[in-house]
Amino acid sequence: MIDKNPLIVEVTRGGMVESRHRVHALVCDARGSVVHGWGDLDMSIYPRSAIKPLQALPFIETGAADAVSASTQELAFACASHNGETHHAQLANTWLARLGLTHEDLECVGHYSHEETSLYAQLRDHQVITNAHNNCSGKHCGFLSTAHHCAEPLQNYIAPEHPVQQRLIQVLGEMGDCDLSNSPTGIDGCGIPVIAMPLSALALASARMAAPDGLTIARAQASRRLTAAMAAHPYNVAGQNRFDTHLMTVGKGRFVTKTGAEGVHVGIFLKSGYGIAVKCEDGTKRATDVATANILDLLGGLDEAAQVTVVAHLATPVKNAAGLVAGEIRLADGWRG
Repeated sequence: MIDKNPLIVEVTRGGMVESRHRVHALVCDARGSVVHGWGDLDMSIYPRSAIKPLQALPFIETGAADAVSASTQELAFACASHNGETHHAQLANTWLARLGLTHEDLECVGHYSHEETSLYAQLRDHQVITNAHNNCSGKHCGFLSTAHHCAEPLQNYIAPEHPVQQRLIQVLGEMGDCDLSNSPTGIDGCGIPVIAMPLSALALASARMAAPDGLTIARAQASRRLTAAMAAHPYNVAGQNRFDTHLMTVGKGRFVTKTGAEGVHVGIFLKSGYGIAVKCEDGTKRATDVATANILDLLGGLDEAAQVTVVAHLATPVKNAAGLVAGEIRLADGWRG
């Protein structure tokens, strides 16, 4: 089913729709055939952190993951946009120590946790915040490990011309079957280059990770290792009170998900070999969370028990300061066709 109209995510208060978000989304298989689509399927977007599983492929393909004896937990961490909890910072520091490096070698700047309870704990305990707390530190550990293994410079590894970054652009183009040579570029939140690609290419790349049999042996193996790691360790990918942690936990290996800034979300639907790409026009995460959860449910990714567990992601309650439910964030009727 393809609908040229985008999904509409409504935000209600009382008996009225107070706000609406336009969400473009598609589901495709590893050949690029669209299973479901809503809106502009070829719109050009910055995929942001939704592509971290793709960005982790060279970490395994080059042999760097095995050279550093990366655990399954660390493979999941390489795909993370985490909360910057103590657990995540410790993962980064332990990993770097095996390379003879420290958090100071990471070129992502440290910040306090974006998750409320973790932030309060950091402030209460006067924790020292380092680059290891950056929500992208797992990805950067993978970058450093790859550069170290390939005997490439460990400094300025976030520069566009560095081999680490050049590999990533090549992977995106190959997996998404698109020419990115003239695509708009920018700087991502953690400092690495970001490159625009069509929404359909992002879905295709995700589908090829979900059903990697058509890839080279090395890339297929890398894809399977990464998706299995994410499914096994969702907390390392995100953290407490996070959409991706909740959904992958109840998914029990049927799919993995990855959020990106400015209203981007990806689903790698292992059960059916589908890729899911979602983009909210106005960059609002609350809309893409609801849209992604409902698309996973449409595809059969959520059994009855999972639906009950993550019902707040299928239709998110809007609460006031006293905790009273004032409305909800939901998909407008008719979106299933």
